[in-house]
Amino acid sequence: MAKLLYRLGRGAHRHRLPVVLIWLLVLIGSGVGAFTLGGETSNSMSIPGQESTTALERIQEKFGTGESASARVVLQAPAGQKLPQHVKTITDLVADESALQGVRSATNPLDPAAPSVNKDLDVGYSTVTYDVKPGEVTDAQRADLLKAVDKARAAGLTVEVGGTAMQETPHVGGPAEAIGVVLALVVLALTYGSLVTAGMNLLSAGIGVGIGTLGITIATGFMDLQSTTPILASMLGLAVGIDYALFIINRFRQELRRGSDVGHAVATAVGTAGSAVVTAGLTVVIALVGLAIAGIPFLTQMGVSAAATIVVAVLIAITLVPAVLSLLGRRVLTRKERGAESTEPRDRGVITGWAGAITRNRLVALLLSVVALGIVSIPVASMDTTLIQKAPAGSTQERADQILAKGFGEGFNGPIIVLVEGDGAAAIAGKAAEPISKLSDVALVTPPQPSQDGGSAMVTVIPKSGPDSTETERLVAGLRAELSDLDGGKAYVTGATAVSVDVATSLDRALPIYLAVVVGLALVLLVLVFRSLLVPVVGVLGFLLTIGSSLGATVAVFQWGWLADAVNLDGTGPLISLTPILVIGILFGLAMDYQIFLVSRMHEAHHRGAKPIEAITTGFRQAAPVVVAAALIMFSVFAGFVPAGEPTVKSIAFALAVGIFVDAFVVRMVLVPAALALIGERAWWLPKWLRWLPELDVEGTALDEIEKEDRQEPVTV
Repeated sequence: MAKLLYRLGRGAHRHRLPVVLIWLLVLIGSGVGAFTLGGETSNSMSIPGQESTTALERIQEKFGTGESASARVVLQAPAGQKLPQHVKTITDLVADESALQGVRSATNPLDPAAPSVNKDLDVGYSTVTYDVKPGEVTDAQRADLLKAVDKARAAGLTVEVGGTAMQETPHVGGPAEAIGVVLALVVLALTYGSLVTAGMNLLSAGIGVGIGTLGITIATGFMDLQSTTPILASMLGLAVGIDYALFIINRFRQELRRGSDVGHAVATAVGTAGSAVVTAGLTVVIALVGLAIAGIPFLTQMGVSAAATIVVAVLIAITLVPAVLSLLGRRVLTRKERGAESTEPRDRGVITGWAGAITRNRLVALLLSVVALGIVSIPVASMDTTLIQKAPAGSTQERADQILAKGFGEGFNGPIIVLVEGDGAAAIAGKAAEPISKLSDVALVTPPQPSQDGGSAMVTVIPKSGPDSTETERLVAGLRAELSDLDGGKAYVTGATAVSVDVATSLDRALPIYLAVVVGLALVLLVLVFRSLLVPVVGVLGFLLTIGSSLGATVAVFQWGWLADAVNLDGTGPLISLTPILVIGILFGLAMDYQIFLVSRMHEAHHRGAKPIEAITTGFRQAAPVVVAAALIMFSVFAGFVPAGEPTVKSIAFALAVGIFVDAFVVRMVLVPAALALIGERAWWLPKWLRWLPELDVEGTALDEIEKEDRQEPVTV
């Protein structure tokens, strides 16, 4: 692989202008395609084939409901008054709602045929149904609805708006994310000592993110993609894009300092650091695509879309970055370094001292790091997950939910729907209503609503507890147990809470399998890279501690409320169901990145004859500075999505930021060198029966011969 990438780097140097132009054309083409072919993302997180999803499809077929976006306009009378005292105001409001663009219908809470007011007559709601699916209501339509309710507010009513129509499609980019990018630029500038080089690094990553996210936008025109997908892809693409370019540029600068000409330095950088980039990128891609193991379509789409963005980042790192480096030449060095014909890399005192301290006190360092990360991992044992998302704090949606909960009860915001099918479905459902009402946590069971053909009937169950509570989740299981043997018909339990329970159950079942696959993959990959058994074991155990501490810290903050203000948390509660499996998949790839970049330099030093401790110190001195810079950049990017992050992404970004920090600064900088120092020479041992395995040559040792040839015939244009 090293020789192939060396030749690719040499080709990028010789044809640098065409390479740059091709990537710019790809970016422009992606933008045109996104503008002309792109569609809307979806907020749906259901699983085809699950009971709750099947029921929703049948309800849509039999009752014609369930697919349209709707807003719930909540009305509250002034203290001491009742809603019927404001008939004209409410009637005018419903008329204004019905006249809005895109609105199919709007109900009147005071309609005698179907009233929607509480027993005290001081709280009610109007349901505004749109002719598009959830996620497709435009910002202008939401603004028009909010403008319409202002008239009712002026008349003295308290009016707030919730529902699926008010859910905005999350957008990439914002002040918090921009701060993360600025911090990344600062780290790059300090690392390189050159704003030009730092800007080039950031720009190349931005091109990759642009192509990746625009490609996802194009895909939305042909398939339904979850609204979180482009955010996840951009977050990952930006982080790894900056890091992968950093590794290539760092090696290029090292080669220039050693006296290499620009062409040879470009080719060598791609052949050596590029090999590690390709291997590391492959691990991230496999981990993301491996999310398909869960068998959840929207999760598979998220993984594949993010993986595609990673592929683009890798391709840019090994083609566009070397082409631009060829154009910049020695300008990527500081002014002082440009004047010297040959300058060997400085012996970094702090880094060397750190490596020496860890190797001398290896047992203490190992025990302290394991114990510390073990303590941080403890909260994982109490982790709860859900798909139910709370409305943003201080929003009209949150206020609407609060008024409804106060007027109708906590469970009103999370109704459970029971669909009954069979001859005389309404009678069967009515008969089942009595035992359902006796279940714990049931506040109300509505009369059966039959379909036009009489073969189906719906019953709405209002829980006593809120939609994201454990009691409501247990009620879903209780309903299914109660209705499993329904006399004369078949019952389905659905609704947002039931969908959440089904998705969480599927993810919980898939998580151990996925973790086993990821750990097994890590072992195989690291055995191939380092041709060793013990180095992979150390790397995998470190990865498990990274995962534990990342999720443990996330539970402590998002579920327990520790340091909640520091991350601008709206409220505590269960983690989003996607968080554990996505964090495991993404951190696996990124942790393997640092393992490969750091330990490969140690392996290279050992391969060239250094003793075990000397090899660890040499490799650490060469790789640690760039790994530290890469980790700080990735931490900044992920952390930038936390303060004002979209709810689904917020906990994921926090877990990734913590995971990156722990993996880079504790696992790879302390635990791994301490463990390798304890193991000594045996760390690089490979049994004879495994020596047939192919050599990936990530360190680029096979380039010695080709480099000699190139030094005799320098690469020119």
